[in-house]
Amino acid sequence: MKKLLIVSLGIIGFILLLSPWILILFGKNQLHDHDIPQQEQLVEGQPKHRVLVVFPHPDDEVTVAGTLMKLKGQGHEIQMVCLTRGEKGNSSGIADEVQLARLRTDEMEKAASLIGADQLHMKDYPDSGLEEVGLDSLKKTVSELIEEIRPDVLISYDSKVGLYGHPDHRLTGQAVEEVFLENKGKEGFTPDEMYQVTLCKKQVKLALKLSSGFQKNYPEDPNLGLPEPDFSVRTREFFPRTLDVMQAHATQQAVLRDLMPFHENVPIWIYSRIFDREYFRQVK
Repeated sequence: MKKLLIVSLGIIGFILLLSPWILILFGKNQLHDHDIPQQEQLVEGQPKHRVLVVFPHPDDEVTVAGTLMKLKGQGHEIQMVCLTRGEKGNSSGIADEVQLARLRTDEMEKAASLIGADQLHMKDYPDSGLEEVGLDSLKKTVSELIEEIRPDVLISYDSKVGLYGHPDHRLTGQAVEEVFLENKGKEGFTPDEMYQVTLCKKQVKLALKLSSGFQKNYPEDPNLGLPEPDFSVRTREFFPRTLDVMQAHATQQAVLRDLMPFHENVPIWIYSRIFDREYFRQVK
């Protein structure tokens, strides 16, 4: 009887020990397309590059925070641009847009510091108003930023959807992409690589079940959806710091829970092994 009890306890202990790894394998299978190549870094380690990251809102950088921290750790220079101050993002119930813009600017500065950005450039375009500003004006701003900063690499949203359908996202991605494609290889134009953050099909499918932003804005026609990733970058070791970047955006916690659901309820060592990569499309 005693021997049977020891064996039973051993089996129970083994199951308990194994269960987190089963959860990790299940989560990875639900979240990732294993046919998409993984790579250790976004760009070559040598020579050191100057990377210009262009997003419309404070908190958009969370989608590539792990990759940016990895680039910084490899010695590359990170220049970040935020086109608006996020005054329309009142998910926290702050109705005063002036106050909210001030708070979100402070949050963006803290997030950039956590990432290790060499410089943050805050612009004053109207939040949720880039359609009224117009593509030509955005392209002019992007061109001026490139001329001023002289980056080697560009990172932004895609030009088809803007990750989940926000017009500001899509127009930002479109402006950066068009400037890059229209000028690549010309004398004096420094960027020779551009990458767009995207998601694999499994992530889109899951997001459409869990994220109100995706449910509201993502195109119903699959042909109009996100561009297929060319590869993913391994970012597991930076996941705890990515959570710190998320927490820096205190006014946007309700929105960011859509990006990484249940992260507050699952141990980091498990969650980081599921959310262990970021997906990109290279613009050619």
